Amino acid sequence: MKRHLTCALAAFLLAAGLAHAEERRAITIASEGASPPWDYIDTNGALIGFDIDVGKELCTRMKLQCTFIAQDWDGIIPGLLVKKYDAIMAGMSITEKRKKSIAFSVPYAVAPNQIVMRRGLGLPASDIDAKLNLTDIDAAKKETIEKLRQSLKGRTLGVLRSSNSEAVVRELFGDIAEVRSYDSQENIKLDLASERIDGGLGDRLMWKQFLETPEGKAVEFFGPQLSGGTWGPGVGVGLRKEDADLAEAFGNAIEASVNDGALSRISQKWFGVDISPQLAK
Repeated sequence: MKRHLTCALAAFLLAAGLAHAEERRAITIASEGASPPWDYIDTNGALIGFDIDVGKELCTRMKLQCTFIAQDWDGIIPGLLVKKYDAIMAGMSITEKRKKSIAFSVPYAVAPNQIVMRRGLGLPASDIDAKLNLTDIDAAKKETIEKLRQSLKGRTLGVLRSSNSEAVVRELFGDIAEVRSYDSQENIKLDLASERIDGGLGDRLMWKQFLETPEGKAVEFFGPQLSGGTWGPGVGVGLRKEDADLAEAFGNAIEASVNDGALSRISQKWFGVDISPQLAK
């Protein structure tokens, strides 16, 4: 009975949100198209991936016609602000820094990040299943970070330019390692496979897919799974601040998709695990 009531409430809120956005019939959503399995371009030139499937699910619930376009990461927020498109769905973490310029929906995914390093570098063994939340760093967390610093001293690490991973790497390791910023995750992978860099930091699920390819077999996870801190509470839809009606509609559609298991099913399809958010009770 409680589940039925929750779903009914979500449906009511979704309808209410759309009532405020009734003048909208269609929107355009930007995705990077270069970070599989979150979003990438297939052999037919179409955008596919987790973000795209979630976007289609939400648009169906909001009764909006949605068009998806690819946009380079460096320009994805500026493009939103100049109204090149109406929303961003590109595995974008909700952060305080980004919230200064754009708004976000509630999270539609929560996923960890992790360091990868090339095999054969003589690095010490590490617990890759351990979790390290970078919010409220205490003495034990400082000790873990210091061990990572000692292991990565003098190494070359690749990160996506203008990403949270870049901010974390520069904050934690910028003084003891060389940090190289890239315009796409694909170019980081290429330089890892070509041994032009020693490792990198990014979304763990994206790395997992890469490590299962022939090009990624010489690379492995290193250190704990990282979350919190700069990465914030999860991945959300990026929106212009003035589009409060659209933020409400997305939020209600996300809640309904979590309650009836749709987001869980899409997560399992693309990642093999459930990364849908836990909603407040």
